[in-house]
Amino acid sequence: ASGATEQVSSAGSHGKGEKRKSLEEEEKNGREELVEKKVCKGSVGILGLKGYVAERKGEREDMQDAHVILNDITEECQPLPSQITRVSYFAVFDGHGGVRASKFAAQNLHQNLIKKFPKGEVVSVEKTVKRCLLDTFKHTDEEFLKQASSQKPAWKDGSTATCVLAVDNILYIANLGDSRAILCRYNEGSQKHAALSLSKEHNPTQYEERMRIQKAGGNVR
Repeated sequence: ASGATEQVSSAGSHGKGEKRKSLEEEEKNGREELVEKKVCKGSVGILGLKGYVAERKGEREDMQDAHVILNDITEECQPLPSQITRVSYFAVFDGHGGVRASKFAAQNLHQNLIKKFPKGEVVSVEKTVKRCLLDTFKHTDEEFLKQASSQKPAWKDGSTATCVLAVDNILYIANLGDSRAILCRYNEGSQKHAALSLSKEHNPTQYEERMRIQKAGGNVR
């Protein structure tokens, strides 16, 4: 899984000039290769989060995609490190070849994440959360592969996974496949919205992904 962190702050925590400068830098960086971005130093945080979703089946017979919106899983993650006061989870799974992989991920990824989420005090929340996401993705993938391969005939379903974990005012993004996480930010100076990519797609049209596939013995046509 690839990942990134994004620090978000509420409006009014800095002067207009400093905020505008930070937004311009963010817009520039967001269009280039994904890097860890911090909008500004210091923040009053986010008081609450709400998730919304829209979906369309398209021309397929079945809806093969799935999503999960958990505005607050703080209680489920207890006991938390003292530095953390709120945890939220949002995920989208773009299924292909069937619905079983996307449904499995939607049902199990957040459950595995809660089990692996850091308990008690930790030296570095950021490093621990990133490791938790990596371990969760790997564990969930292994669980599904084991179940799929035990079937006769074996399941051929697959799915992308794009997960946004909001830990207080930090967004942790983890993804597999070619689904993308995008942050929409409003620039008060220009009064325009900017779309910032927060994830890196695993698509064979990308050089790094094509090389990874070929090194693993696969073919890209």
